[in-house]
Amino acid sequence: MALKKFKPSAKATLPFKTGNREKRQKLHIVRKKALDNTRRDERFRRRREEDKDPSLREERLRQNVPLTLERKRVWDDVDSDIEDGLGVSIDVERLKRQKLAGVTEEADQSRDADDGDQAGSEDELDSMIDSTSDIGSPPTSPKPPSSKQQKTATDRATSPTQSSTSTNLALTPSALADRFPTLFATSPSPNPKTLITTSLHSTLHNEATLLTTLFPNSVYIPRSAHRHSHKYSVREIAAFATNRKYTSLIVLKEDQKKPTGLSIVHLPAGPTFHFSISNWVEGRKIPGHGRPTEHDPELILNNFRTPLGLLTAHLFRTMFPPRPEFEGRQVVTLHNQRDYIFLRRHRYVFRETKGTERNVVGPDGKEVQGVQGIRAGLQEL
Repeated sequence: MALKKFKPSAKATLPFKTGNREKRQKLHIVRKKALDNTRRDERFRRRREEDKDPSLREERLRQNVPLTLERKRVWDDVDSDIEDGLGVSIDVERLKRQKLAGVTEEADQSRDADDGDQAGSEDELDSMIDSTSDIGSPPTSPKPPSSKQQKTATDRATSPTQSSTSTNLALTPSALADRFPTLFATSPSPNPKTLITTSLHSTLHNEATLLTTLFPNSVYIPRSAHRHSHKYSVREIAAFATNRKYTSLIVLKEDQKKPTGLSIVHLPAGPTFHFSISNWVEGRKIPGHGRPTEHDPELILNNFRTPLGLLTAHLFRTMFPPRPEFEGRQVVTLHNQRDYIFLRRHRYVFRETKGTERNVVGPDGKEVQGVQGIRAGLQEL
C-alpha cells in the first residue's frame, strides 16, 4: 500500500507571509503543529487498517524500499562468455542465474518443439480442408508490452542480491582462475607470512606496526632512507621477500604524514593490488575498545560480487590462516560497498537473551529461524 498524499487542514494553510517577524514565528508554529497532527492522524489510521488486513502492511513494506546507492548501481550488459571482466562492472552471481535460466528456457522450447512435431504428424492424417482456410488471413503483428510488464529504470538496474550477503568464492570465472593460478590454487594455501614496509622517507612507523597486529604472521621492516645507504625498490624488496618464503608484501603509502594507500604484492609472481585509504581510525581512539590478542582471527568477506571483487577476496583469503583460533573470538570483516572496502575488527561474546529484547529480524521483516534466544556482544579492537 503506497503512502497517500493527505489533505492538510485549514490551520495548515494559514497565510505565511507577513511583515511582523513575531507574527511570522507564531504562524509558523501553528502551521507546523497542524501538519504534525495531520500526519499523526494519517499514521494511526493506516495502522488501524493494517491491523485489520495484514496484507496491506506487507504490500506497503514491499513498495517502500529505500533507493540507496547500492540499489541504484547500473551493471554493465555483457554476455556470459566474457573472458575475465576485470574492467567490467558485472554481478557474477546474477550472470550465472541468467545463464541457467537461458539453458532451462532452451530445454523447454525444444520439448515444446518435439510436442509440436508429434501433433503435426497426427494432423497430416486428417482432412486437408482446414489447411487452406488460413491462406488469405493477414499476418498478426506482435502486441506491444503493456505498462505493467515494462520495468522501470530502477528495477532494471537494481541487483536482486542483498548488499550484506557473504561472498561466494565458488563463482569465480574460469578465465580469471587461469590468468591468476596462484590465487586460485585448488591445493591448501600455505601458512601466510607477510612483510610490511613503508615508502621512502616515511614517518608512519606506528601505523605500520599496527598493521602487524591485523595480519597474522607479519613483520615490519623499516625502509632505510639514509643518504649513504642503498634505496631498495619494491621489485628488489619483493625478490628479497620471496627468497625468505614470504607470501605477501605490503607497502604503506604516506602523504602529509597520513596513510593514503596500500600496495599489496602477492608473492612470488604477483599480481599487485593498489588500495587508496580514505579514512584511517585507530582502535585506541574508539570508545570502549579492547586490546587485540595474538590469536589468528576469523575472516568475513561480504559483497564481493564482481570479477575484480572476487579476485580481491581471494587475495585477502591468502593473507589469513585457513584455520582460525576460535578461542580468541576475534573477527576481521571486509565489507565491499560500491568498490569501497570497509574494514572492522571485533571481539565477540555470546550471552543470554534479556527479557525485553526481541528476536533477530531479517530484511523481509520476519524473524530469522534458528537463532532465537542467541545474542552476541561485539567489542571494537
